[in-house]
Amino acid sequence: MILTKGSALIIMILLVNSNAEVIDLAGSITSYPLFVDRPCNDTTDIISSYSPGLTDGYKITINRPLNKRTSIKIKFDMDSLITVNNTIARLVNLGNNAFKLVLLQDTDKLEFEIKGEYVLLPPYIMSIKIDGEENCQKPDNSYFLRRPVGVEKRPDVPNLFCGKRKAFNQLIVSGTESKPGDWPWHVAIFRLERAALKYICGGTLLSNLFVLTAAHCVTINGAAVLPDILGVNVGKHNLIGGDASSQERGVYEVIVHEEFVRKSLDNDIALLKMKSPVEFNPNVQPACIWFDKLKEKISSDKILGTVTGWGFDQSESLSTVLREATMPIVGDLDCIRSKPHFYSVILNGKKFCAGNRNGTSACNGDSGGGFFVYVPYEDSHFIKYKLKGSWYIRGIVSLSVALQDTALCDPFEYVVFTDIESYTDWIYDHMD
Repeated sequence: MILTKGSALIIMILLVNSNAEVIDLAGSITSYPLFVDRPCNDTTDIISSYSPGLTDGYKITINRPLNKRTSIKIKFDMDSLITVNNTIARLVNLGNNAFKLVLLQDTDKLEFEIKGEYVLLPPYIMSIKIDGEENCQKPDNSYFLRRPVGVEKRPDVPNLFCGKRKAFNQLIVSGTESKPGDWPWHVAIFRLERAALKYICGGTLLSNLFVLTAAHCVTINGAAVLPDILGVNVGKHNLIGGDASSQERGVYEVIVHEEFVRKSLDNDIALLKMKSPVEFNPNVQPACIWFDKLKEKISSDKILGTVTGWGFDQSESLSTVLREATMPIVGDLDCIRSKPHFYSVILNGKKFCAGNRNGTSACNGDSGGGFFVYVPYEDSHFIKYKLKGSWYIRGIVSLSVALQDTALCDPFEYVVFTDIESYTDWIYDHMD
């Protein structure tokens, strides 16, 4: 029963057949339709039931016998809250809008309820894996729109609530010092050397548990380092000195790409799984993961991205404040023409070049950080939800040309990035 604030009206909601009935104390009845639909186009065993307004979210039913200890992993396209009978299943929040349910008893069917951050932006299911097998190969990310329930149409992107800067201005200029909170997904990675933690590389927060970085940052002679010698600091703006909003975490697991090649830096990509989840706040947020269809959402042929880091500045020492530089992606042919003997060997279809060759560039100490691209949403009505667009990680800083007779980068040459588009599946597979 619900007691409305400021009145004595008490109402009860009862599900009768395919209607939700509201009965007030005077005895009048108002009926609302209860809709049933399929959230996955490739199965009839998984059904969704909901009513107009979605005030209480909606229900998912997996309509099949399931045995005790069955593991079910569910991923949504946005922040979600799952409610399940805790005598039937144990719920684990995996982060990155994913959850795991472990059955505590045999059951003929499993039911759970889902809510989103906004009532009229309900979370859509992207994946349901039962004991590791995908049971939602063809998720339907628009079925709520088939019914008169009042939901908003939203852009066709895998995740609406990543890549959000809490600062008012979503755009930046190049070659400047950033402000706290401008890049809430940029991470500092430290390694234990001679009993002291030393900054080694940047990284990108993808969820409350996972950081993406370059493989060469977390390997020695091509082999992954022990996780116990690494540390992660999120929400950091000043490399030296404390940040009130920063959070330190140990590393539980180092996941290096199976085909990483140390000499050529092929497949220069790795994930760090932290020992405990970070807490999101205005200075700690996850970036979105690039996928191929985003190219269609960018109006210009030239893709501009921003690189952030504490890498070497003009004084050839690490910057104490997080800096940012905007640069365009450059075609492989133009990159190779600029320095054939170097780039023709390095570029392999899974890397890309970017830069202006004007002295503003990624340099030593920036390795592992991201190349971020801002993608605006097409649907203008999303302005009322402040969902105007998102920042996506398009690449990982990998390598650049060295200045002659030094171990420092040449800021007047292009930088080479690991291309995220080639590794999207690898990332998601290892974040399960």
